[in-house]
Order: sequence, then C-alpha cells, then structure tokens
Amino acid sequence: MKNTQSEDLIITINAGIMHLTLNRPESLNAFSPEMMEALINAFKLAKNDKTIRVVVLSGSGRSFSSGGDVKTMGKKAPLEAYDHIGTLNELILLMRDLEKPIIAAVHGFAAGAGFNLALASDLILAADNSKFALSFSRVGLISDGGGLYFLPRLLGPYLAKELLFSAEPITAEKAHALGIVNHIYPLDDFQNKVNEFAGKLALGPTIAYGFIKKITNQSYNSTLDEILELERIAQASLITTEDHEEGVQAFKEKRQPNFGKTIEKAQT
Repeated sequence: MKNTQSEDLIITINAGIMHLTLNRPESLNAFSPEMMEALINAFKLAKNDKTIRVVVLSGSGRSFSSGGDVKTMGKKAPLEAYDHIGTLNELILLMRDLEKPIIAAVHGFAAGAGFNLALASDLILAADNSKFALSFSRVGLISDGGGLYFLPRLLGPYLAKELLFSAEPITAEKAHALGIVNHIYPLDDFQNKVNEFAGKLALGPTIAYGFIKKITNQSYNSTLDEILELERIAQASLITTEDHEEGVQAFKEKRQPNFGKTIEKAQT
C-alpha cells in the first residue's frame, strides 16, 4: 500500500486501486488551485503506473464536492478565471483519456464543477444521502468542467437544459432514474460497497477496459463505419494479450480468470 497526503488531496494506492480523496472538508471539498494541480499529477501517475488499474474519486467529510469555491468568486479578473478553467479543462481531459476505469463515489453534495467531475468519471456510485446540482445559474454563470458536453449526451438537450436553468438539486434516486448514477448504496455501508465494486474492476482485463472506454467515448462523434473499424483494430490487438490468453484458459478450465496477476508482474 502506498499513501500520500497533501493538504487538499489524499492518495492511497492498494491492490491495483488508486483512491483519490478530495480533502477540504471545511469547504465541502470546494476546488482550490492546489487540489486541481494535485489531481492532475495523480491522473498522470495513474496513466503511467501499470500497477494502477482503477481510480476511485471521493470526498472527505460531509460531501463529495461543492465545486468552485464561492469565497473566491467575484475576486478574479477575466484572465485569472480563464487560466483557472484551463487547469480544470486539463484535468477533465486527463480523466477522459485515461484508459482505465474511473469511479466517482459520491456522498452528500456533488454540486457545480463537483457534479461535473463525477460526470467526467466512467461510473458514479452514490450514497443514499447524496444530491446532485448544477448550481452555476444561481451565481449568473454557465456550467464549466464539461457539463455542457456530458449532460446533453446523457439526458438529451431538453432535460439537460432544465437542470442547468433551474439549478435545483436532485436526489440520488432521481439521478439513478435518469441514468446519471449506476448504483445507490446505504451511507453506513457505502465505503465497503465502493471498495467491493472497485476491487472487482481491478481484477478485470484492464487493457480491454481501456479500449472499451476509448471507443465508447469516440462513438458520440463517429459514424458506425468508424466504430466498426476501431472495434476491428482493437480486437486484433487484444487477442495478443496475456489477459486474452488467461481468459481463454480459464474458460476451458471452468474457473474464474485471474487477470489481476498482471499487477504482480508489473510490481516485480
């Protein structure tokens, strides 16, 4: 197990899982420049470290993240705001391009850019006390952090605009019904359920997961012909991997495949 703690982000790496815990509980984990830089560096590490197979994003204290820090709003010059959002954009693009699953484990509030950070993940697991809100219009702003990209593709333009216009929070149950949240778990057992879910992914075929993520993301802006060709190329590559060999052997032997053994090889 590897542990790294900075003022704004706690990093734990164990059994193929990188846990990133936003650590500004006094502000409901509102974003700070230091937090975003730490997240960027963490995702760069996740990209390059073969022992990291899954990333879990969560928040300390009472909530996942309240997004932008309201205390600093109204104090930035336009150029400062432009640069700040540029850093956020770099983070979102790193998350999208990481060819490993990212789980957002949301409890309490995921608001504003905190909601969009969850949307930039691949899966959202929610505690039953969680609420989601795109609260930008309440302070006369538009959604940043990719909200205007992710939400219309997820919900369609009409429902997305309703949530963006109203800025009203929705419950975990409503978010699940809309297809935003994958699973809801009781708060008192939330961490165990998240660890169990992430643990299963960490033992899966990481290279295949990477292709699934990459091609699925490209499908929004591609034709069927283009996706078929990407599938063809990926499959031709995947049949040469140890994961495929292990999967076929496990099928023949009527046992569960041990894809996780590649963690051990990468560590030696």
